[in-house]
Amino acid sequence: MIALIVGILFIAFAVFAVVPGPLAWWQDVLAFLRGSLPVMAALVGLVAAFIGVADIKDRVEAKKEEAEEARQAADSAAEAKAGK
Repeated sequence: MIALIVGILFIAFAVFAVVPGPLAWWQDVLAFLRGSLPVMAALVGLVAAFIGVADIKDRVEAKKEEAEEARQAADSAAEAKAGK
């Protein structure tokens, strides 16, 4: 409950700080966002690349497992046929 109240207070302060008035930090906020945009883009790109590599590895592993299951099924079918 305390965390919710503190969160609401921080959101209210952020809105108060950027609206025209006593603090009027909107220009500073825009400068910060413009400056941090390349860094954020690099971090998002890095995370996306890691996710892409992990996805490719998962697909390769799934194909290996499917091939192994198919080979085992073929082996068991051949054994069953030979046993008759």
